[in-house]
Amino acid sequence: MKDVFVCDLQANQVVTTTLLVKSKELRARKSGERYLSLILGDRSGELDAKMWDNVDAVEATFDRDDFIKVKGMVHVYRNRPQLTIHKLRRCQDEEVNFADYFPKTTKDVEVMFEELLSVVDGIQDSYLRELLMNVLMDEDLAAKFKRAPAAKTLHHAWLGGLLEHTLSLCKLCKLVAPHYSDINLDLLLCGAVLHDIGKTEELSYTRSFTYTNEGQLLGHMILELDLISEKISQIEGFPRELKTLVQHLIISHHGEYEFGSPKLPMFPEALMLHCLDNLDSKLEAMRVILRNDPNIEGDWTSHNQMFGRPLFKGFRRNGQDNRKGA
Repeated sequence: MKDVFVCDLQANQVVTTTLLVKSKELRARKSGERYLSLILGDRSGELDAKMWDNVDAVEATFDRDDFIKVKGMVHVYRNRPQLTIHKLRRCQDEEVNFADYFPKTTKDVEVMFEELLSVVDGIQDSYLRELLMNVLMDEDLAAKFKRAPAAKTLHHAWLGGLLEHTLSLCKLCKLVAPHYSDINLDLLLCGAVLHDIGKTEELSYTRSFTYTNEGQLLGHMILELDLISEKISQIEGFPRELKTLVQHLIISHHGEYEFGSPKLPMFPEALMLHCLDNLDSKLEAMRVILRNDPNIEGDWTSHNQMFGRPLFKGFRRNGQDNRKGA
């Protein structure tokens, strides 16, 4: 395990450590001198870094998604920690433990997957239950499902995050649905399990989290519709109307056109799926922002682009970060 994680760094600390390059830009000062602007990270967080000297000697030796060993000084710039790099070199993969660099769920993936199977096993509608089992018992797909993040950056953006978010959403559905009459819980749970399953193919998560070519060109909803059609074709007599309802759950779960929904929710289960998905994703995103806010002083985060406002962290400022121990 690494000795020093990003979350351990303190102002005026001289540090030598290995980090993953998440972003790399070659920029120029007003004088014309070039410098490197980097975002470096490990599983505990990210750090802005600058290299001002000897840039020409190292710039071509590494790239984004490489591991680099750096020596430098941590200081505070605009109320945020920043690393000034004095030396760096590219590391070979065998020099590092990958588990130190990629955030992952703090929960047991296999336990979560068994919980999800239990949820599916409790679905009364035989067609929906068989559809979900066809998906989850696909060994290749299940392996990806257990590893994939739920998003590139916004929420549950860690290995195992997709499964964690899906199971959390299923639990919310089972809690909220009984409060309202005439909600078809089986249909709602089917939508919860399938709503983001296409992210197993939309996202690449072998190094930094990014989009695959298919993900960039099509998006996870289109990938999900193809997957669902394939799995339904294997089920004799699957009702056409039920297939249409499942498809609508998928293409409406973002809830608004501006958020990428081809259709808006048009029946109660679709609306509930959108609202609960939005709740689980936004609340987890807010928790991470509060926990990892780089502003060292004050009760407020800086303006957050996702929420369009600063967030109050006041009484949570002494809370412990749990990503390092993930």
